Amino acid sequence: MPDRLTVRKTYKLFIGGAFPRSESGRSYVVTDAKGRFVANASQASRKDARDAVVAARKAFPGWSGRTAYNRGQILYRVAEMLEGRRDQFVDELRQAGASKSAAGAEVDAAVDRWVWYAGWADKLSAVAGAANPVSGPFFNFSTPEPTGVVAVVAPDSPLLGLVSVVAPAIVSGNTAVVVASEPAPLAAITLAEVLATSDLPGGVVNVLTGLRAEIAPWLAAHMDVNAVDLAGVPDDQVRGLEEKAAENLKRVLRPQDADWNAEPGTARMTAFLETKTVWHPVGV
Repeated sequence: MPDRLTVRKTYKLFIGGAFPRSESGRSYVVTDAKGRFVANASQASRKDARDAVVAARKAFPGWSGRTAYNRGQILYRVAEMLEGRRDQFVDELRQAGASKSAAGAEVDAAVDRWVWYAGWADKLSAVAGAANPVSGPFFNFSTPEPTGVVAVVAPDSPLLGLVSVVAPAIVSGNTAVVVASEPAPLAAITLAEVLATSDLPGGVVNVLTGLRAEIAPWLAAHMDVNAVDLAGVPDDQVRGLEEKAAENLKRVLRPQDADWNAEPGTARMTAFLETKTVWHPVGV
């Protein structure tokens, strides 16, 4: 048989459940740990960031309106599909510099962490909510609700770091716009393919690749973004993004507030919740 050309993968953005190229037409070179060419990744623009926020806002009512049990089912389905593409993720992590054993361990940890957060979907309300004792003939309940659209700057851990910041943001009903690792974005787009072929509705997670310094400030200042997770932002840039977020009311999760690399807990989920308190007369 004649030699055939390898079909090279095209790495695009993930916005609203689709895979568009950047509207600017730009891309940037991704290299392996030895500086060798691996792929061209789309370089998202400010317009792409705005489109991603629009998609996330459009998806928010439907996603937050689903039952917690159903969201847990969908997140568990994502973990199943991530497990099924283990070899592909291992290859991409090895291109980013990990050894075969380290890459395999990271994929396994990412699957386990996704399953862990999926299991919290129908338990978070019981833990974060309360029936409050009051002086008077009233019932008083506090219930957690999702904040809205969360902008996430992912850490440079290509897969485990990404899963550790995305899963807790969406499990409670938020939608997300994620700026992937700048030097190692390929696993993020492969994860987006997993999300696109699972039961996760389009727009719940939107993935942008490109330059953090270009995209993150616009997301932090965007008036329709309700919260910002700065997990992947260098310490010397945190203050500038906090100032932009302060231009309108936003929740800001700083890197030191919740270490994504620590054993998972409820902090990353509750950071993006609002509490609604309801009073109801007894006997009515």
